[in-house]
Amino acid sequence: MSDAWAAGTELTAILITVPELAAATDRWRSVSRSTARPQVPLTELIPPHVTVLVPWVAEPTDSDVDRLRSAVAAIEPFELSFPTAGQFPNGTAWLRPEPFDTVRSILLSVVAAFPECPPYGGEFPDPHPHLTISSSAQGGPAVVAEANAALAAAPAPTVQLTELGLWREDAAGVWGQIGAVPLGSG
Repeated sequence: MSDAWAAGTELTAILITVPELAAATDRWRSVSRSTARPQVPLTELIPPHVTVLVPWVAEPTDSDVDRLRSAVAAIEPFELSFPTAGQFPNGTAWLRPEPFDTVRSILLSVVAAFPECPPYGGEFPDPHPHLTISSSAQGGPAVVAEANAALAAAPAPTVQLTELGLWREDAAGVWGQIGAVPLGSG
């Protein structure tokens, strides 16, 4: 994995943000570092989230936002939960969003609407929806086991997903929301 797409700053992204999960995930995210921004913990860069598309268009226009709105118009708001943890082959630990197939359909619809923006710069053309709790350098089976035990003891909160967030990274690598598009707006 190269993460070459993440080397630049001031990227834009479409995200499902779930700040309600901070209390459940900060124990791992606060000690985990992004490979692109290793000097700062994940908790200081961006809230807990599922990436829908990154990098997105450099300067989103009204037309881009309308294209996104059309891509998710048929997907009604729904309850989103994160009942289990898993791991990618590189060691990154994550929580699985449920209903997984619905979240995956959002990703596929958005990717299809923006063919000029391959997910993760083309590095992962068929992205797996997930909420990263620990990056590859700090992840691994121990984090996954700990997360699954914690979720079994006290499930992460279920949230109502009503919109996708539009986010921009600043020059220091910190992300801020610049807009949102509602689900089911068609």
